[in-house]
Amino acid sequence: MNLLKVSDMKKYFLLSLLYIPVAEAQTAADLSKIENYLNEMTTMESSFVQMASNGATSEGKLYISKPSKIRMEYAPPTDILIVGNGDEIIFHDKELDQITNIDYEDIPGTKILTETIKIDGKTLKATDFYKDAGSTTITLEYTKEKDMGPITLVFSNKPFELKQWKIIDPQSVEVTLSLYDMHTNTPLDQNLFSYKKKARKNAKRRR
Repeated sequence: MNLLKVSDMKKYFLLSLLYIPVAEAQTAADLSKIENYLNEMTTMESSFVQMASNGATSEGKLYISKPSKIRMEYAPPTDILIVGNGDEIIFHDKELDQITNIDYEDIPGTKILTETIKIDGKTLKATDFYKDAGSTTITLEYTKEKDMGPITLVFSNKPFELKQWKIIDPQSVEVTLSLYDMHTNTPLDQNLFSYKKKARKNAKRRR
C-alpha cells in the first residue's frame, strides 16, 4: 500500500481549506445594505411557515404596508388573525372567538419591518452577525426598549432578499418564521389592515 508523504499530506490539507466557506465580519456596507433593503420596502405580501422550538407549526399569509400596518392570517387549524392598523394590533383567536389588543412591541418583527430603521447603535444595534456565500444573518435589538427581545433576520445574498426571522417569545420559546412566494413594493388593498367587528359577528351567526 502506497503511503502519502508528509509534505503531500500538508499540501492536500492546505488545498482543502480553499473549499471551506468562510464567514465574513460585519461591515458598514453590510449594515447599510440591510437598512436600505428594509427601508425601501414599502409593502410585502408573502406566504409563511412558522415553527416553534416547542414543536408547534403553522402557516399562513403575511401582508405589510408601511408605515406600521400588518396582517397575518394563520390557516386552520391555528385559525388566528392578527391585524395592525398603525395604532394598535388586534389578535383574534377565531377558534375561541377571543379578541385581544396587543402592542407593536409585543411582536419585534412587526416593529422592524413596518418602520424606518437605522442600525446606528443608539436606537437599534446589531448584536450578532454572520455572512457566507449564500446568506446573511443579523440579530438586532432595540437599545431603549428593554422589554422587547432581539430579532434575527436571515437574508439570501443572490438576490438579496429577506427569507426568515426568529424571535424568542415571552415564554422563552424560539419562533422561526420562513417566507416564500414573497412580493414587495406592489399595491395592497388597505382594507386588509382594518378589523371589521361586524363581519366577525355576522360570521358567528351563520355558524
